[in-house]
Amino acid sequence: MSRDEPRIIAIANQKGGVGKTTTSVNLAAAIAETGRRVLVIDLDPQGNASTGLGIDIRSLENTIYDVLLHDVRLEDAIEPTAVKNLFVLPANIDLAGAEIELVSVFSRESRLKKRIEEVRGDFDITIIDCPPSLGLLTINAFVAATEIIVPIQCEYYALEGLTQLFRNVKLVKSNLNPELDVKSIILTMYDARTKLAEQVADDVRQHYTNIVCKTIIPRSVRLSEAPSYGQPITVFDPISRGAVAYRELAKEVL
Repeated sequence: MSRDEPRIIAIANQKGGVGKTTTSVNLAAAIAETGRRVLVIDLDPQGNASTGLGIDIRSLENTIYDVLLHDVRLEDAIEPTAVKNLFVLPANIDLAGAEIELVSVFSRESRLKKRIEEVRGDFDITIIDCPPSLGLLTINAFVAATEIIVPIQCEYYALEGLTQLFRNVKLVKSNLNPELDVKSIILTMYDARTKLAEQVADDVRQHYTNIVCKTIIPRSVRLSEAPSYGQPITVFDPISRGAVAYRELAKEVL
């Protein structure tokens, strides 16, 4: 894929609490700072990526739910954020039922892909924040994506479930999206004071030598505080360790 072709990145890990949304929001904001147009698609019914970017998810006319199930055009559901070049396709609790509703829908695995095609030229990078499961919503993300980034927290059981994730990626690749690959693994919530974090980081690097990003995301209070102000870390505290790390990560991903 050439450098100028739009990239669609799914941020996925079926384990919850590994920093998927934190990474989706802050990586997107850091990439937007470089002048590229970025769209975040919130595919998690909790809507945390949307609220983390300052969207009031209770007062929305259209969300990703309407795009997937009611044939609303993607561009009619996109919301601007306070960050220049950064846009979001928000989610709210309506999406919780989508997993079941999609089961009976025609070409249910590629609904999102079709919708993204409509705006393909409008954004340089689309980042999809996947829910913490491997159901139909995540499959839609995998079918639409050109690559997958997997955040892994530097804690016990970090590698658990990854085999399953890679197996699912392989299935989607062979049946629905031949382009798909896990491009990178990001180590998140790294606490340099603990031996365990170091050990987990070494383990992950050993298992997945070529795809682990050099940049490690530190465990940081400022990173956890930013979403409650509806801001990415690059706006909330632009010189914090978290902001610096996500800018470095953005360079790596680009």
